[in-house]
Amino acid sequence: MSEATDQSSSLPVKDPLLIRPRREPFEHGLLPIPKLVFSDPIQTLIPLKQKLLQASPSHRLNSSAISESLQISSDHARLVLDTLASVLHSDSDPLVNATPDEVDSVGVDVLDLLLFLYIQSYKRLLPRSHKDSAAVADVWPSTSAFDGYLSALSPLQLVRSNSRRLMPSQADEEAHQLSYLQKHLPNILSLLAESVEEEGEESLVLSVERFEHLGFLVQFGDKGSDGMQLSQHTPFFANSDPDMPAVPVPAAQVLDWILQNIASALDNISERASLKENGPSGASDPDVAMADASTSSVNRTNTSRGPSYIEGISKSSLVKQASDLKGSSVKVLNCHESVIYILAPLRYATIYGCSDTTIVLGAVGKAVRVEHCERVHLITVAKRVCIANCRECLFFLGVNQRPLIVGDNHKLQVAPYNTFYSQLGSHMSEVGIEAALNRWDEPLALGVLDPHDSLSHPAGVSDVQTETATCLDPDQFTNFLIPNWVSGEFPGATDCNPFPLPDAYLASLERNKKSLGEVLQILRETPLEENRKRELSSALHVYFKDWLYASGNIRQLYCLQGD
Repeated sequence: MSEATDQSSSLPVKDPLLIRPRREPFEHGLLPIPKLVFSDPIQTLIPLKQKLLQASPSHRLNSSAISESLQISSDHARLVLDTLASVLHSDSDPLVNATPDEVDSVGVDVLDLLLFLYIQSYKRLLPRSHKDSAAVADVWPSTSAFDGYLSALSPLQLVRSNSRRLMPSQADEEAHQLSYLQKHLPNILSLLAESVEEEGEESLVLSVERFEHLGFLVQFGDKGSDGMQLSQHTPFFANSDPDMPAVPVPAAQVLDWILQNIASALDNISERASLKENGPSGASDPDVAMADASTSSVNRTNTSRGPSYIEGISKSSLVKQASDLKGSSVKVLNCHESVIYILAPLRYATIYGCSDTTIVLGAVGKAVRVEHCERVHLITVAKRVCIANCRECLFFLGVNQRPLIVGDNHKLQVAPYNTFYSQLGSHMSEVGIEAALNRWDEPLALGVLDPHDSLSHPAGVSDVQTETATCLDPDQFTNFLIPNWVSGEFPGATDCNPFPLPDAYLASLERNKKSLGEVLQILRETPLEENRKRELSSALHVYFKDWLYASGNIRQLYCLQGD
């Protein structure tokens, strides 16, 4: 571990019981659908709440009801359901555990839908500047003929073309999300509260059941304190008699208590930032501490909470197994000209700011987001994938939901999943992905403009549908081999691609296999003297070695064998 990482341990550790925003709705739950973004959410959602609760005795809504109530298409309504399923806070919710065929009949709880719709007004934090701009400039994607294209429509080009910009730090994002919740909490509580009449006056109260829906947005500790219900952290619901229904609490009392907790959490973040700035020059935030930049793996420190980071890999190869990761989420940031294997069962994955890199993700049970990438090949099994503001990327997918394409994209291609590793089957079972359903070739394209970014859009500019992805020509499709010495060998290991290939792609592989067999047969049957055979063998080795160097694969062999 680097000196910077060691020194960071001297900083105070954040109290695990401080209130924290749930990252998942803000990172994976925002949809650039104009009809879901309200200029004044509470004015729209309060009447909608009454309408939905009266229309549905079970207080659950399917895609048809969502489509009708929000005046959106059936495709977009199903997208809302699928997105909610991927970011809900309770793993016991029936929508989370529903199979793809069951999602519509199960539906979503009205209160969860209202909170989801409310946060569609959230604006993401702008990318930050990199402390080593010169180093980033050396590896960041260069400008291309695409720069400036659609610039009149989409200022997202400003983010992509700025080579000094990186994803905001985890601490900055957390503070930004807490500040948003602090500002909007009175409205959010009014959506959850019930109106009761006391002494001739109406007041808002929250039952424990309705209070628990706040777990969609906030939690205590990293994982909701290991499954403890949100209400058990409160002074007004904790330790209530399980045999007696808890008495509803005035919404004003809940508001004061949560605002106090948010203020304490924001103070804690400020104190940590101050210690980082005023401490020793080598000290860094434990959430974002980085290993020595000269190593082949530049990682943020894996704390007991939050995602694992793989950051700054350049012209190298890296393998991460489940035992190498802390937690169930991973972020791959600013990696270039590399090959990265993450062979683990995950809940969430984010790929951001990478170029000329091949990334193999194991099974991702909730969502993958790929953003601001160029010439990246992503090979993944996932419940759902969202691709935003990327160009010239190729995605080999085994996905149970339609790939979502948003933002300003160019020359994207999709293809069926094309690899396997020994533990893939068990990882898919662990995170709940079905091999019989692969919707890789049904991309759903939304708008170019993202209402959730913090950039100002040109006045009078209307949104247009983003450029969708095209299917890879079957003649260009090949399998990707993960060596056993990378993935390991295990009893009952997966020994083939679990996703059935479409006929055109299977036929292409068969033709290539047949052609190779014919070449080998010709070589075997060609009558050559021994010295000519040695010359031919030597020539083949030379050409193969030249290809290894020209393609960059020689680097991968050296790196992985070195590991």
